[in-house]
Formats: sequence, C-alpha cells, structure tokens
Amino acid sequence: MENTAASPTLKFKENEYPCCTSLTMGIIGGKWKTVILYHLINDKLRYNELRKCMPAVTERTLSLQLKALEEDGLIKRTVYTSKPPLKVEYSLTDFGKTAIPLVQSIAKWGDLVAKNYAK
Repeated sequence: MENTAASPTLKFKENEYPCCTSLTMGIIGGKWKTVILYHLINDKLRYNELRKCMPAVTERTLSLQLKALEEDGLIKRTVYTSKPPLKVEYSLTDFGKTAIPLVQSIAKWGDLVAKNYAK
C-alpha cells in the first residue's frame, strides 16, 4: 500500500478515487452500508427483517443504501414471484463476502471502543 502524491487514481465502476482508502469508503462508507453488510453476513434477510435490525434507519434511507450496495455488486436482491405475496430477499454476493473480514474488524473495533473508551 503506497501513499505518494504521484499515485494514479483508482477506478471502480464509473468513479475515480485518489487512494485505496477512499475507494473502500466510497463503496461501504456512510452510516448504514456497513451495518447492512454486517446483518447479511450469516443470513439472507427480507426488507422488513433488515428494518427490525436497524430501527433508527428511515425506509427511504434503507432503500437507497440497499440499491447502492446492489449497484456496486456487494448484495443481491432476489425476488420470488411463484406465489403471492411477493417475497424479496437480500444476500451478500461473492464480491460482498470479500468485505466480511473488514466488516467484522469494524464491529470488533466498535465493541472495543464501547467497552473501554465510551464514557
């Protein structure tokens, strides 16, 4: 991992990033994306199940974050139409699964902060 001013920009999808950290935060940054990924590590979840896991997120924000994660290829949205009512599940893609160690590290650090540094 090199940090020089002459480093070329990194590209992901149609976006350019000045460094690897910027690229990572561009994909999973923000208040809810990492939380969504965390909840999908072990399970496929429906929209309302995700809402129950994250009661503070608004429906609009959750929908936008799910769409962004899907567009970036981290999660898969599967629609089951075989019988009513319509069922939609979200799960990690193979690409999304590559973020599991990162998400787990973020969660572990959050636990450390809550236990040792929060007053």
